[in-house]
Amino acid sequence: MLYALWTGALLLLFGLPSKITFTLYFLPPLITAVYGTQRSRIVERRWNITRWSIGVRYLVLGHRPIISAGRRAANRSEWISRRARWAGKAELLAESPLGPLVERWLGAEESVPPGAGAPLRLTARPRLYGPDAVGKAYGRKAMQQYRGNTS
Repeated sequence: MLYALWTGALLLLFGLPSKITFTLYFLPPLITAVYGTQRSRIVERRWNITRWSIGVRYLVLGHRPIISAGRRAANRSEWISRRARWAGKAELLAESPLGPLVERWLGAEESVPPGAGAPLRLTARPRLYGPDAVGKAYGRKAMQQYRGNTS
């Protein structure tokens, strides 16, 4: 789909590819395909193109937090604002010729949303259970099988 959009835009600008514009038509999609299908160095289980698309989606569409494993939908005040998502890039875009449009698109600067408080501290501690506790959990038969297997 991206290739069709790229080629369509170039066809409108330059017409059919010539010997000079052939590289412009095919090199950017080829580079994207080559580097996009490599494993990401940042997130090893993903390809680069997956990481790029997730990053673009986050910047453009936003992020809605998952609360209580999805039991409750996030209120609008709990979403991360567009200005907060574009924090590092907003200043650079504001200095561009499109600065006023970018400022309007990013929206007003927001303080802490109402209802937000200090972060929660979880005090969960892992526990290691030995064979005796596991045996009690499974009952006598499991304990007898365990002792029979180890001797």
